[in-house]
Amino acid sequence: MKPLNPIKLSSDETAFVRSLVLYEDADILALNKPSGLSSQGGRGQVHTLDELLWAFARPGKARPRLIHRLDRDTSGVILTAKTKPAAGFLGKALMARKFSKTYLAIVTPGPPEPAGGVVDLPLRRDEQGREAYMRVCPADHPDAESARSRYRTLKAANGAALMELDPETGRMHQLRVHMAALGRPIAGDARYGGALVVGGEAVPRLMLHARALNFPHPSGGVKRLEAEPPKDMADLIVALGLG
Repeated sequence: MKPLNPIKLSSDETAFVRSLVLYEDADILALNKPSGLSSQGGRGQVHTLDELLWAFARPGKARPRLIHRLDRDTSGVILTAKTKPAAGFLGKALMARKFSKTYLAIVTPGPPEPAGGVVDLPLRRDEQGREAYMRVCPADHPDAESARSRYRTLKAANGAALMELDPETGRMHQLRVHMAALGRPIAGDARYGGALVVGGEAVPRLMLHARALNFPHPSGGVKRLEAEPPKDMADLIVALGLG
């Protein structure tokens, strides 16, 4: 794998990505990704988070490597490795499903029935032009990928519910599609039928936040990292009486 050429960042971009740091040690760097920032492969002139990581590269060294991704409009904890051994260790741990992820989401039109449980519905990728969607499909479909998500209702009010979601697998858009399959799409998720106005309140974006991440640390033990919901989501939680 040939080394990547460094990307020149502006002083504002460097300051911005440094402001996102949640935790850092010799092995890892964790960030609180804002909504609207692509993890990788974004289109247009704006740099992706992967490119912004050059702000942390030391002279002659590689930048930190993303261990996993978040959807562009999803906010919250995202983990990178600062060294090649750490990246290898964490990549294997992720593949072995030793990572535990917890998300917060606002769904409508109220809590699912039952209020907690497991969604075990296979998904397949559906390309439509330049856009990619995930669809629920039969387990015997040739493109089916297994997908399991746990969900729990934290509070319900005003035609909405605050949910705690734990994906057991890591398929693209998994939580979004699974909640939509329950008839409770995530607010602001226009792609999968989410409401854009809830309880008279405008929903500014996808209301999905990566709240916490538990994982084995390359130096030993288990690490837990948490990120509070951003202001727009926290304000909507309060406005809907879900706090």
